[in-house]
Parts: sequence; C-alpha cells; structure tokens
Amino acid sequence: MSASNASTRDGLTVAPFPSHRLNRWAETIWRIIGGVNVRTKILGMVLALTIMLGLAVTWQVRAVMTRVFADELENRGVSVASDLASRSIDPILLNDTYTLHELLRETVLNHPDALYAFVLNPQGEVLAHTFGDAGFPAALLNPEVVETAEYSLHGAIRHWVYNSNEGLVHEMIAPIMGGKAGVVRLGLTEKRLQAIVDAVTGQMLLTTLAVAMAGIIAAMILTWLLTRPILDLVKTTEAVGHGNLQARAPHWADDEIGTLADAFNRMVAELETSQRAIAEKEQARHMLLKKLITAQEEERKRIARELHDGVGQVLTSLMVGIRTLQRGEAAQQEARIDELCAIAGETLEQVRTLSRELRPSLLDDLGLAAALERYASEFARAHPGVQIDLHCALPNRLPTPIETALYRIVQEAMTNAARHGKATVISVLVSQRHGSVQAIVEDNGVGFDVDAVRRRQSSVGIFGMSERAELLSGTLEIESGSDGTTVYAEIPL
Repeated sequence: MSASNASTRDGLTVAPFPSHRLNRWAETIWRIIGGVNVRTKILGMVLALTIMLGLAVTWQVRAVMTRVFADELENRGVSVASDLASRSIDPILLNDTYTLHELLRETVLNHPDALYAFVLNPQGEVLAHTFGDAGFPAALLNPEVVETAEYSLHGAIRHWVYNSNEGLVHEMIAPIMGGKAGVVRLGLTEKRLQAIVDAVTGQMLLTTLAVAMAGIIAAMILTWLLTRPILDLVKTTEAVGHGNLQARAPHWADDEIGTLADAFNRMVAELETSQRAIAEKEQARHMLLKKLITAQEEERKRIARELHDGVGQVLTSLMVGIRTLQRGEAAQQEARIDELCAIAGETLEQVRTLSRELRPSLLDDLGLAAALERYASEFARAHPGVQIDLHCALPNRLPTPIETALYRIVQEAMTNAARHGKATVISVLVSQRHGSVQAIVEDNGVGFDVDAVRRRQSSVGIFGMSERAELLSGTLEIESGSDGTTVYAEIPL
C-alpha cells in the first residue's frame, strides 16, 4: 500500500476510509431525504430542533443546579458542623453525655439534609451518636477516613464524600477545641436536593414536550400556508399540460409564491394567445392550400378538356383529310402522306396521354380503381424495366376530393420510385377498412434520407403528398432504407 493511501500508527498500517463509500452513503441519505415531502421535512426539523434545544437546556440546568446544591450543601454542612463543635465543648468538659446526645439529635432533626451526627474523643472512641438502636456502623471509625478527607475552603473542617444506601453522603469533620476534646462528624445526604433537581428536570422535560407540540402545530400551519399554493400551482400546471389553457393558478398572498403564480398565469395567457395565433395561421394556410390545390385541379381539368376536345378534333380532321388526299393524289405522294399520318397519329396519342396525366377522365367517370389501373398500364409502357403490382380493393366510389388526393399521392410515389429510387418492382395496395381508406406504395429502390429531405424541404412532391393528406385530416408516413421505400397514406372517410 502506498504512502499516499495509508498511514502508519504504532507500527500498524491504517488504511483510509474509502471515499466512494461516503459518497454512496451521502447519495442514499439524500435520496431518502429527497423522497420526503416538504411538510414532513419542516415538521421533522422543527421537532428535532425543539427537542434538541429542550434537552440541552434541561441538561445544562440540571448540571448547574446539581453543582449549586452541592456547594450549598457543603456550606451548610460546614456551618452546622462548626456550630455543633462549639456547642459540644461544655457537655464534653462536664462529661454530660445525655446533653451531648440531645444536642446531636436536635441538630439532625432541625436540618432536613442531616443524616447522622456523632462525637469522638481524642482516642477515637464514640461519646454520643444519633444512630439509635440500629447501632453505630463500625466502618465510620476507620482511621483512614479522617486522613483521606480533604479540607474544605472553610478552615480546619474536613469534607469527604462516600456512596451509601442513602445515596451520596457528604460528611463534615469538625475538630473540638482544635482537636484536643475530639471531633464532631456530621453526615448530610443529597437525597432531598436530588429530588428537587429531578422534579425541576421533569418539569423542564414536560415544558419541552409542550413546546414541541406547540412547535408542531405552528409548523403544520406554516407548511399548510406554504404547500397549499404550491400544490394548487402543480394542479394548474398539470391542467395546462393536458391542454387546458384556461386554467389559472390562484393568487394566495403577495409573497414570493404569489409572484410565482402571477408569472405562471402570465406565461399561460401568452401561451394561449400564441396558440390561438398559430391555430389561426394554420387554418389560413390550410384554406390557402386547399384553394390552391382546388384551383390547380380545375385548371388541369380545363386544360385536359381543351386538349381533348380542341387539339384532338383538329388532329382527327387532319388525319381524315390526309387519307382523302392520299386516295386522290398520285402514287409518288403516298410516302409523304403516310409519314404525315403517322405523325398526326403519334401527336394525337401524346395529347391524349397528356390529357390523362393532367386529369384522367376515368377518375371522374369510373372512379379511383379504374383510373389507377389505366395509369399503371401506361406507367409500365413508359418504364419497360419496371414491374407494377397493383391491388385496388374498393367496394364503392369514394368522395371526389379523396379519390383525387389518393390518385395524386400514388402517382407521385410511383414517379419518385422509378425516377429517383431506380426501382424495378413497385407494389401498390389501395384498400378500405375501419372507416378510412389506405394507400400503400412499396418499391425496391435505393431509398433516401427522409428526415433530411423534410428538413431541407427540397422535395415539392413529398410536401404536396403530405399536404393533400393533411387537408383531408389524413396522415402520410414515409419509411425508406437501402432495401427500398414505403409510402403509407391514410384518409378517414
């Protein structure tokens, strides 16, 4: 173990406590504390501080009272022992044992803390005592007691403390006539004073309990005042999160929480205004696109009709005239005439194809299924290397806007698959179920990045397909990868 990771103490290598354990404990404690609500935290803090303060004050008061009472007991003991020693001189000199005994007895009776008193002559013999019939305890005559007793701060009087069945006993040893006539020994007990200390301690503990209860009540009121507006703000936030922008947080007071509630209400009001403006703009955009697409389809329909009825009839008349000319002219002109007829026929076919691409007449006459079948056959002739697999299962005609939107979506998807995806197989499935119609176009092309194209808005075709579906409250999804592209459109009926 390196010196940076361990220390040597008394020849032993002491490893430091791993810091990661402290961090883990700290995280555990913080997670536990963080999981407790604010009301419980405040109540716990108030209760803990109140109890700690009450116990600390009680302990200090008890220690001070014990010390003061001990000093006071020593002072009274010195005073009583000194007085008893001076009053015992005459009975001892007169050898009046009875008077000496009565003096000791009255002294013990008049002082509630006095436990016993006795007088010894210079030879250590007991002259009088207050132990009565119980007998004098011989242990008190141990000569080592007087030798080990400490002198008090009051002159020649000695003081020593020992433990007995009565608790701690303070014994005062006062010499009589400087010790020439003997000594007086007075025993004082702490029992009464200790009872007073215990009573005061109990009262203070009860006071601490009462203060703690009052603190809990005050903390409950405080936490109610603090958490009630916060909980209301949380409910309002949840309501706004569910789309109710009319919800407002109540203003409880003109404090920080009230300021927060006002700021939140202003934010919700601004959000409601912004959402309303966005909705209005979105509605206007939808209306504009709808009108634009409608006008576009109407224009395509008009152009298709003109091409079909105007140019088509002219070309037909041209072919008839050429045929007539062919029968009436010389044989050398037949080659030229045949060439003109072929050009006219090709032009007519191109015009009709263009007409169907602009607005297929089958879409208006026979519906979406027939129009898609015609378009698939023409698409296969235009792209010989592409295989088309079309399945259109529609039991009835659909509303005209829906048929038009689906036709244009399928048309755009197939064109993109062949032109950009380099697909060789294109599958188209159109079906109706569950109150909606679905169109699925799949190919085996190279695919593309759908998200990038949407972000750049570089594909007008994809944007047009999405707008057509959204204008009819439908959806359009595109999935593309290296194995091909799938376009899924669904429009409710």
